Amino acid sequence: MSKIEIACFNPESAMIAFENGADRIELCDGLNEGGTTPDFETTKKLRAKINIPIFVMIRPRGGDFTYSEAEFEHMEKDLIRLKSLNVDGFVFGILDENNQVNVEHNTILVEMAYPLPCTFHRAFDRAKGLEDSLEKVIDCGFKTILTSGQKPNVSEGKENLKKLVKLADGRLEILVGGGLRSTNIEEIREYTNAGYFHSSAITDGGALASADEIIALKNK
Repeated sequence: MSKIEIACFNPESAMIAFENGADRIELCDGLNEGGTTPDFETTKKLRAKINIPIFVMIRPRGGDFTYSEAEFEHMEKDLIRLKSLNVDGFVFGILDENNQVNVEHNTILVEMAYPLPCTFHRAFDRAKGLEDSLEKVIDCGFKTILTSGQKPNVSEGKENLKKLVKLADGRLEILVGGGLRSTNIEEIREYTNAGYFHSSAITDGGALASADEIIALKNK
């Protein structure tokens, strides 16, 4: 059985994930933007109903991962507010204008989140350099990287994912996600030796996670 994190873009999906055996929820808003910071009240209500870990995305907008000072301040404020809800971790990733990992700003947010763990999200797949970016993310204090191996999806990125698992050597978790489905999870797991997997479990092009897909992901 695999460890499965479900990316949930609405409270309905979060409840479906919880009720069907997900190990963790990545809670966000903005499905069409690839995930943005979820609403405070939505998060508060879900926390009261869900007792599996909820990691909350901190991302002020869609688009690139290079933020202005005002946007960064907004991220800081969102993180502090959402931390008060007893969530279990945070998901974010900041690059500089050269698409390098922004060590300074990421480290500030990781320290603000402490003692909660942080995941560096798929901004990693836009970052320049596999090994160099991995080391920078580790230096910032992240516990996890969500990645498709710096390729468009996990199938194309499996060589790099295997390499990342080896290079990380237990210093942080490589969370495999991006086009991951119950139809390819076994092959990807065997090839990469990764232990944690991430999917929206949306199978119909809509906005809701599929209960059947979550169960299939868990049981593969």
